[in-house]
Amino acid sequence: ISPDMTKSPVTKSEQLLRIEDHDFTMRPAFGGPPIPVGVDVQVESLDTISEVDMDFTMTLYLRHYWKDERLSFPSTNNQSMTFDSRLVKKIWVPDMFFVHSKRSFIHDTTTDNVMLRVYPDGNVLYSLRVTVTAMCNMDLSRFPLDTQTCSLEIESYAYTDDDLMLYWKKGNESLNTDDRISLSQFLIQKFHTTTKLAFYSSTGWYNRLYIHFTLRRHIFFFLLQTYFPATLMVMLSWVSFWIDRRAVPARVPLGITTVLTMSTIITGVNASMPRVSYIKAVDIYLWVSFVFVFLSVIEYAAVNYLTTVQERRERKLRDRLPCTCGIANPNDIMMMNTSYSDMDQNATGNYGMPENGGRQERILAQLTLGDNQTTSQVKSSRTYVNIWIDTHAIDKYSRVIFPGAYTLFNIIYWSIYS
Repeated sequence: ISPDMTKSPVTKSEQLLRIEDHDFTMRPAFGGPPIPVGVDVQVESLDTISEVDMDFTMTLYLRHYWKDERLSFPSTNNQSMTFDSRLVKKIWVPDMFFVHSKRSFIHDTTTDNVMLRVYPDGNVLYSLRVTVTAMCNMDLSRFPLDTQTCSLEIESYAYTDDDLMLYWKKGNESLNTDDRISLSQFLIQKFHTTTKLAFYSSTGWYNRLYIHFTLRRHIFFFLLQTYFPATLMVMLSWVSFWIDRRAVPARVPLGITTVLTMSTIITGVNASMPRVSYIKAVDIYLWVSFVFVFLSVIEYAAVNYLTTVQERRERKLRDRLPCTCGIANPNDIMMMNTSYSDMDQNATGNYGMPENGGRQERILAQLTLGDNQTTSQVKSSRTYVNIWIDTHAIDKYSRVIFPGAYTLFNIIYWSIYS
């Protein structure tokens, strides 16, 4: 029966790798050229994108590749040895960190998700599973019709480019993503990698790796929750243009209700957004819609005011005329020192009566200024006063101007932001 080789002190991994014979607080090939450390990343999930906090959360497998000849060992079959996090604490590993990260942690269920693989020639693969929440500066000026580009930045904390050369192991192919990655609010358009040098005034130059990903926001949710309700409120405010101007209890509550509803929509949208100092695309649409709703209320105020002015003028005119209705014989008018022009009775009609089924109200009167003069003097001294007040003209024009202007605004808005 062969003895248990795992109990032999000769086969202990630490003795095989001669860990006690070297100082692993120093980087490999210390004093020589910078040690190249290759990196590749597999993105497991893109968890959340927060506009309020301006950050994103990503879970990834971060893998490092380098060569440390101090860990080389004799092997007849060229097989590698794999270890967990217990050996990682005893050897040198790259001190990577995530630039601009807010929170990050290595998963530890059921054990630390860390793997170390050592090859006989001293090549090392160091892999760990990390979840990181990093900052993403978003430009929300086109929200919700925007496209955002966020970056995860990886860098050595202690070693400058004189000691450690950090690079993507296979270029852009070093970044792999899970095909099942999806976000409820965004469409992931692409991932790509870049490499740059970062300078710190106190410590020097460092190699920095970037993972860029581009996200395009889904618009359908905002169409249903914001744009359609706002548009319907504006269209609802136009209903008052077809309601009789004397129906104050109908037109006033309709205008006030649409104004308050628009205010609620604006408040609801801004409650879930950061307090940025610039105007967003959704703000433009909502506030222009709010202005249209507000102007519909002002339009009725103008109609109501002109109606009051009209009635006041009619009252004054009736006080000056012996009779203002049913005038058919000019001779009777002249006997009262008041003369009306010879006109078609159908042109004047009865005062205050609808014309052609509408509510146009016309007063067409010709007043004489003589008292005890002859008929010829009355005719020569007649002064004509033509009063034609049509407060419904405002409603008629509004029925065309308001929908036309709002349609033009929508065409311009969607052509710019789409």
